[in-house]
Amino acid sequence: MKLSHLSLIACLFAAPSALALTTDTEQPIYIDSDSQSLDMKSHQVTFSGDVKLKQGSININADRVIVTRSTENDALEKIEAFGNPATFSQLTDEGKTLKGQAKELHYLVSGDQLTMITDAELAQDESLIRGKTITYKISSQKLIADGGKNERVTTVLQPAQLNSQDQ
Repeated sequence: MKLSHLSLIACLFAAPSALALTTDTEQPIYIDSDSQSLDMKSHQVTFSGDVKLKQGSININADRVIVTRSTENDALEKIEAFGNPATFSQLTDEGKTLKGQAKELHYLVSGDQLTMITDAELAQDESLIRGKTITYKISSQKLIADGGKNERVTTVLQPAQLNSQDQ
């Protein structure tokens, strides 16, 4: 497998910082869907049909979303979204929008990590990364993109002067 590792997502997006809006995780989660089912034993709720999840500036749209809570303390453990594609967006503290999409989105809350699987894309401004899998460690701004067995990772970086004209 060919891996492309960028130590700072800021290098990719040519922005001084791309931290997600820090107050988002303190906000309530609102979910609209066509249907939902609850499995009390596994502490999972499955939302199906045109699912729209919102938490602060975070927006996820998918065909199906599974929310899992901890069996020990009932805290939010993970959010998994599935679609063709499942999409997400989030504002950064600088007011820029970070957008992503893939067939699967896996967000581990305690690990502060988003993994996008199959036809994954992550973009900010006009800069973009595409690969089979993208793993983004939000708080440390570290990203790993994997092209898979027979594919490569594609990255488009916009010149800094183009980004500075937008400000």
